[in-house]
Amino acid sequence: MTLGRSDVEAARERIAGRVLRTPVLQPEPCGGVRLKAELFQTTGSFKARGAINRILSLSDEEKRRGVVTWSAGNHAQAVAWAARAHGVDCVVEMWESASAFKVERTRGFGATVDLSPPDPSVAYDRALELVEREGRVFIHPHSDPLVVAGHGTLALELLEDVAELEAVVVGVGGGGLISGVVAAIDGRARVIAVEPERSPAFTAGLEAGESVRVGTDTIADGLAPPFAGDLPLALCRGRVETVLVTEEEIAAGMRFLYAHAKLACEPAGAAAFGAILAGKVAAGPRVAALVSGGNVEARRAAAILNEQ
Repeated sequence: MTLGRSDVEAARERIAGRVLRTPVLQPEPCGGVRLKAELFQTTGSFKARGAINRILSLSDEEKRRGVVTWSAGNHAQAVAWAARAHGVDCVVEMWESASAFKVERTRGFGATVDLSPPDPSVAYDRALELVEREGRVFIHPHSDPLVVAGHGTLALELLEDVAELEAVVVGVGGGGLISGVVAAIDGRARVIAVEPERSPAFTAGLEAGESVRVGTDTIADGLAPPFAGDLPLALCRGRVETVLVTEEEIAAGMRFLYAHAKLACEPAGAAAFGAILAGKVAAGPRVAALVSGGNVEARRAAAILNEQ
């Protein structure tokens, strides 16, 4: 399926008044870079945009069947929140090593969370089994067109808020956010994908021409799926630039944003600015970095901020 700017515009109309229009900040120490503060979004990340767009698109019959999703935490929270708001039963397949903080927040929004899978790949297969066995609707975190279109609404805001926008820098995991950005930007600015060196599913998929499974071991758990989505890869191929960042560059970005922009983001939310701070992406007043989320357990955040 193709997805374009008109789909993102339709999503913006559908979700109007249900999510926040997050601010674009320009702290003086950040080299003029604009920061799109999605960590202030409902549920603490941009994921609320796509989740509510998908839930609002369900038929009455689909709502009765319930939904299932698969996520390390931010998408899980967003789907749980959106489902609860519309009386839809929600099951989330996570895995043993998932962030306890994100697990509890997901449960707090009313979802049933399965932590029995040993890893993300098994959790994904479990979600598909629930679709087959119970008839639930699978809300894919990065390959559902309605989810992707919802995420792209933040880029429409950026185009309105930043005059003569030249580049958008995006932390990438499975590709759901960057593909929505690509659809919304529609060639009006460069789009730069920033991915952890130790979780290269998106880069590997672009190079292979298809989704491939990779190993992941990064502090940025929100950017660590075992594979990128087919839809994002198809939308982004030939339309994005790619940059890999080290673990220390992600951590340095997080520390800098905390100290100088007063943004308490999670590692995944700091990756885009981390690439700029490391000199891998040029800074400037027409460059926007997405600070995509702020869901991180306090002890883990403190360890990174204290360089432990």
